Amino acid sequence: MATFMGNNFLLKNETAVSLYHDYAKDMPIIDYHCHLSPKEIYENKKFKNITDAWLYGDHYKWRAMRANGISEEFVTGSGSDYEKFMAWARTVPMTIGNPLYNWTHLELQRFFGIYDILNEESAPQIWEKVNAQLNGDEFRVRELIVKSNVKVICTTDDPVDSLEYHQLLKEEKDFPVSVVPGFRPDKGLEINREGFLDWVGKLEEASDINIKSYEEYLKALESRVRFFHDNDGRVSDHALDSMVYEDATLEEVSGIFAACLSGENVSLEDERKFKTYTLIHLGKLYGELGWAMQFHINAHRNNNTRMFKKLGPDTGYDSMNDDQVARPLVRILDALDQSDRLPKTILYSLNPGDNYIIASIINSFQDGKTPGKIQFGTAWWFNDTKEGMLDQMKALSNVGLFSRFIGMLTDSRSFLSYTRHEYFRRIVCNLIGEWVENGEVPEDKELLGKIVQGISYNNAREYFGFEIPETSGQLSVK
Repeated sequence: MATFMGNNFLLKNETAVSLYHDYAKDMPIIDYHCHLSPKEIYENKKFKNITDAWLYGDHYKWRAMRANGISEEFVTGSGSDYEKFMAWARTVPMTIGNPLYNWTHLELQRFFGIYDILNEESAPQIWEKVNAQLNGDEFRVRELIVKSNVKVICTTDDPVDSLEYHQLLKEEKDFPVSVVPGFRPDKGLEINREGFLDWVGKLEEASDINIKSYEEYLKALESRVRFFHDNDGRVSDHALDSMVYEDATLEEVSGIFAACLSGENVSLEDERKFKTYTLIHLGKLYGELGWAMQFHINAHRNNNTRMFKKLGPDTGYDSMNDDQVARPLVRILDALDQSDRLPKTILYSLNPGDNYIIASIINSFQDGKTPGKIQFGTAWWFNDTKEGMLDQMKALSNVGLFSRFIGMLTDSRSFLSYTRHEYFRRIVCNLIGEWVENGEVPEDKELLGKIVQGISYNNAREYFGFEIPETSGQLSVK
């Protein structure tokens, strides 16, 4: 019987063991999409305790705790940090079969050297052991990042953000990690969502452009894209819960925007026209600047109205969506490609039923110049499991080039989540090892090791254009 999460965890054959330990294990990390706070990185936050580091903002764990019958008082409510930790400890044994079980113990092992199984009986001692370490300066945020061998962090930032903490971090010459902004203009596309006009007011202030027309609105957005670019931003991200495409002229969309400014209701068809035109305009700008554009598609958010009113978004009440993806996605990409302005693009769907749709679409828009220009992004959110990762990678390998895959990201708010890269890399190595053991590919360690290191780190480094000087941990952007 295998040892629980031992040295060869998830590695089921000799080839996999060799590929992981000899090639993948020590590769650096580029976390090209996450929700970490640049403010907390700049201030080098010191955690009060393990609950602060582990449970604050982690809606993955919150969902599991609620499913285990834990009262909201001990999830997001007024319970003490110790009570919340104990509630999580009671939940962990019930998460067997969920990646949370492995992630929890990987984090205890890799960051704190604790190999005990977390449960209600072991929890008090683990609480004391971890907190004693968190009290030391070597477990502040920056030290955790460096310990994880991270070279680049791309945060998720609103276009109206000042990026002050990114600017301050760039001056920190003793911190060998580049923290760059990611442009997330979702609020600028949701013309029917409450607060849209308030956000337009913030965009006016940030861009110093008086927005009285759609043309001025586009100019304001463009000014913020260029501001992000000047601050080393090279990645955008769009949460497109429903993929949309609706033909529209500039004159039409200008009228739609003017109606919105005057307080009129916008029809769903007009909303689709506004989103389509704005998204294509932004995509062309990303292409001009050499950015990578990310589409996160098919999430169904804020399902529980009562809890949304109580707790707000991103609190664990979301699920997969099943809206049509293929036609509108192809139309958007094709519209950008027709003008030869299609940027590097990474596509994710929360619905695994879209795996082969996306894997097949990407090769319709490769340009024959940039390896893997259009990417099928790593298994995301509810698919961020062993089987979900395998399904995504098998779809990609069956109809595309697995070897050009830019690999894993955390998409996390937790500074302890970098162990997920280890989890991912072990799964990659075992998949390739199975192909070798089955006689499907040759046992060519030089070739396979290069592919593993590419998926782990090198492909992303080349794809995004990051350069890491040999003599310094500081990172510059092309």
